Amino acid sequence: MLSARGCASVDARCTDVRGRLALVCIAVTRRPTQGGVHISVEPRINERIRVPEVRLVGPNGEQVGIVGIEDALRMAQQADLDLVEVAPEARPPVCKIMDYGKFKYEAAVKAREARKNQVNTIIKEMKLRPKIDKHDYETKKSHIERFLAAGDKVKVTIMFRGREQHRPELGHRLLMKLAGDIVELGTVESEPRQDGRNMTMVIAPTRKKAEARAAARRNEASETADAAQTTSSAPMTDSVDTDAAAS
Repeated sequence: MLSARGCASVDARCTDVRGRLALVCIAVTRRPTQGGVHISVEPRINERIRVPEVRLVGPNGEQVGIVGIEDALRMAQQADLDLVEVAPEARPPVCKIMDYGKFKYEAAVKAREARKNQVNTIIKEMKLRPKIDKHDYETKKSHIERFLAAGDKVKVTIMFRGREQHRPELGHRLLMKLAGDIVELGTVESEPRQDGRNMTMVIAPTRKKAEARAAARRNEASETADAAQTTSSAPMTDSVDTDAAAS
């Protein structure tokens, strides 16, 4: 005798089949709920579509019109395809004849590509003093340019100490000078503002991180190709000299 013990996702019903008592498990699809309303995770297909009629779209996108569910299922079977409910909220629901397995595979590939191309924005931070000397300023500016060229945002912080806190215009002037020096690589996203003993400004890159990565890959590939071409075109002087000496 079958047992329904441990079957949390089924309803057990007893029925009499040819004089024997058998336990038949009727599968029930459980769907997540939100506010008491059932939400379908995947679209209903084929016999799971339980409406009297649907608005049918053919396999090539042609509009067939409103047909009975039996006719729609028959047309899908004749085409050796699936009947997929694509707009369940419509009245009547819109169904399309398609290869559901192929559809799911292509959707998974698109989602994977979208995740691969997704980039997280990283904010680098660079700290300066109001009376920074020229050499240190050029060094820190080069770091900021490198961050912006890689597609990252930069938060520039001016740190005031002692009496410098009473001269905020020094920090503001320094930040504006920096913004002008790196204008080709970045733009000011957040204007300078006082935050306690510090003054901050956020600079955003002029191009997106994905574009910066693509440019870096192109440059790397170009350098590799140039190096390989240089190596292949180098004169074989050693072998020529060796053959001359042997003769």
